[in-house]
Amino acid sequence: MTQEWDAGRLNSDLDGVGFDTLAVRAGQHRTPEGEHSEALFPTSSYVFRTAGDAAARFAGEVPGNVYSRYTNPTVRAFEERIAAMEGAEQAVATASGMSAILSIVMSFCSAGDHVLVSRSVFGSTISLFEKYLKRFGVQVDYVPLADLQAWAGAFKANTKLLFVESPSNPLAELVDIAALAKIAHEHGALLAVDNCFCTPALQQPLKLGADIVMHSATKFIDGQGRAMGGVVAGSTKLMTDVVGFLRTAGPTLSPFNAWIFLKGLETLRIRMQAHCSSALQLAQWLEQQDGIEQVYYAGLASHPQHELAARQQSAFGAVVSFEVKGGKEGAWRFIDATRVISITTNLGDTKTTIAHPATTSHGRLSPQERESAGIRDNLIRVAVGLEDVADLKADLSRGLQAL
Repeated sequence: MTQEWDAGRLNSDLDGVGFDTLAVRAGQHRTPEGEHSEALFPTSSYVFRTAGDAAARFAGEVPGNVYSRYTNPTVRAFEERIAAMEGAEQAVATASGMSAILSIVMSFCSAGDHVLVSRSVFGSTISLFEKYLKRFGVQVDYVPLADLQAWAGAFKANTKLLFVESPSNPLAELVDIAALAKIAHEHGALLAVDNCFCTPALQQPLKLGADIVMHSATKFIDGQGRAMGGVVAGSTKLMTDVVGFLRTAGPTLSPFNAWIFLKGLETLRIRMQAHCSSALQLAQWLEQQDGIEQVYYAGLASHPQHELAARQQSAFGAVVSFEVKGGKEGAWRFIDATRVISITTNLGDTKTTIAHPATTSHGRLSPQERESAGIRDNLIRVAVGLEDVADLKADLSRGLQAL
């Protein structure tokens, strides 16, 4: 932003304010119009006062916008707000969650470098590493997420990056982030954590020792299933490399989507509280139902990592997965019998969604890869929205009756 005028009292003083205030106000730099809501800047380029002004901006000698592939006032507001909420020095917005992962690897790894990835990651993440990044010489090995000893034993001399989801999709498996960060740093590697399921409202991996945190903003950050986007956050030193990749390769977040995400962040905490409350009630209820073989939700006392989740998260998230009797056919009958819940693979929406991971989000993996990740044919994932819990129980009861 150029310093052509003094915003004065128009901008909020945010020194020392709390998380919820940051979620509503961080990152906003008001224009001379004095707008109360964040301004939307749907522009591809910017004009300069002189040729010298343009040259100085392009050279990075003076601050200011150059081209919206890598600088835009609305996108910057979103980046600054996420950085404030995650406790990061800087954040960089991307076109999707997958482009955020791509940006991390392309920024910090070269051909011949080694990456350790949790076995418990989103199916497209595995496809990105297996089908594309390996083709360009990046070496990849997969490690059981919760097994710290396995992580420590998997390092090579060329290991540069560890990538994990915690909690994982869709089984809500966790890793001790602080302990894994210590292991990574002892070996000179970076730890990147996909914080999509928790959001900064429930967990802040950077404060636990991680170097990089990323999100699919498409999920809970938006909160209403409206827009695609991603974001990477960390130290300014690390994010400089990510900015360089975006500037050249261009997986850029659109200003309109950034504006939507800014609106989503304003209600993030209260939405996550409601999501988590309903999810816990449903998980506890499902655990008592005939036809359910196993429920995966870290908020349950029966979850093997319940104590770890309580220690490093402020609540247990909105995603409940469970295995039903009857294999794939039983899972499909269960899903098809519902009448309120949406059959779709997206999550983080106000509307509850239901999906069959083995044939959707993880459907491109081989049977062996799915088995390694714990994705069985009878697994169902429910991303709990904001409807009445009684109505959700009634709808899931239709599924139970179909088994």
